[in-house]
Amino acid sequence: MPSTTPVEAPPEPGTSLSHGLKQRHLSMIALGGVIGAGLFVGSGAGIAAAGPSIVLAYTLSGLLVMLVMRMLGEMSAAYPSSGSFSAHAERAIGPWAGFTAGWSFWVLLCTAVGLEGIGAAKIVTGWLPGTPEWAWVALFMVVFCATNLAAVQNFGEFEFWFAALKVGAISLFLVLGVLAIAGVLPGTDSPGTAHLTEFLPNGGEGLIIGVLASVFAYGGMETVTIAAAESENPVKGVASAVRTAMWRIALFYIGSMAVIVTLVPWDSAAVTEKGPYVAALDSLGIPGAGQLMNVVVLVALLSAMNANIYGASRIAYSLVERGQGPKALGRVSGGVPRVAVLVSSVFGFGCVVLSYWRPDDVFSWLLNMIGAVILVVWILIAVSQLRLRRQLEREAPQKLAVRMWAFPVLTWVALAGMAGIFVLMAREADTRVQLYSTGVMTVVLATVGYAWQRRRAAD
Repeated sequence: MPSTTPVEAPPEPGTSLSHGLKQRHLSMIALGGVIGAGLFVGSGAGIAAAGPSIVLAYTLSGLLVMLVMRMLGEMSAAYPSSGSFSAHAERAIGPWAGFTAGWSFWVLLCTAVGLEGIGAAKIVTGWLPGTPEWAWVALFMVVFCATNLAAVQNFGEFEFWFAALKVGAISLFLVLGVLAIAGVLPGTDSPGTAHLTEFLPNGGEGLIIGVLASVFAYGGMETVTIAAAESENPVKGVASAVRTAMWRIALFYIGSMAVIVTLVPWDSAAVTEKGPYVAALDSLGIPGAGQLMNVVVLVALLSAMNANIYGASRIAYSLVERGQGPKALGRVSGGVPRVAVLVSSVFGFGCVVLSYWRPDDVFSWLLNMIGAVILVVWILIAVSQLRLRRQLEREAPQKLAVRMWAFPVLTWVALAGMAGIFVLMAREADTRVQLYSTGVMTVVLATVGYAWQRRRAAD
């Protein structure tokens, strides 16, 4: 049964997070947060497997993500919290569920920080050969750790300008691509539909791989509901972000995939070697356009590092506030949980060290363990929304500033979609290992969380 105790106890004076994020920060975080590193870096493998059907893959997974964001937005507008879905799961299902969702997502974010640092360092060493990758990763870690240790406005400003650059770049990419496809871009010939004749070149198996790749490319959108708790008007911020999620996903993800597979042959080696966006711009013959896109990819990776350190520290802070973690992580100074920021950054850099020291066993095991965490979190979001919506309708209907569409039908449709993805992961050898590894971590965390819940209830 869900806990009847307050999910987040009122903090002592001087120990609470600040509300330094302005509406412009939150709006741009919502807009740019949808353009994650996974879109630029991970989409090449999906295109190589699915061919032009990658557009269908991104559409299917995009519809699922829209439903998840709508459910999360409904709960976050009603109960703003730095713990976001973790706090909602505790409120709706029980402390063990909040514990499981929170700590598994913390491990995911911290590991992602390390992966994004490695990706960013590879780009820089490509420009400056001979410089050590680890040194660049360390530099990025220090910069963004320092940014997050300062006032939350610093995080907001970094993300505002990072997001502005990403949105501007991908918008320009879409405009140039559409002009080229229409045959009106000077110096280029329209490819027409020549690259779209084989819609399913690798059959259903290719489409399945494309769907799985696209699902994980959408990860990271949850950050806006975490950040909303530190904004001037959390309810307004969440409502605005969720209501515009549909067109943002359709334009930036599905639209850019459609442009890429129309401009470039899906089986071109450049798609995976250079990245799909660089390959598409190089095909237009615009001098320096490909390298400019590499700058944008670098910005996307750095933005993701910044956002994930922030998200990990706030999730950890919320868990401690609810009595589900070491008290030291909950210490707040200047409105910032600085110990949580430091620990999250150190964990992330530890993952980088493992990638060099034990790449084939420990690091590989860690990557597999986080492989399906986002799906576990999404399932807990859906189950939480099913339970909290009924409670809100009975006890506080005025808090329903955002409502899930066609409740409860689409919530169940979303759950069925997630179950379907689990089945697809179990069919593929590469993702099957991730599924089982994540399953083991989830069971361990749920067991520890349930034992802690029983002990607290007995006290």
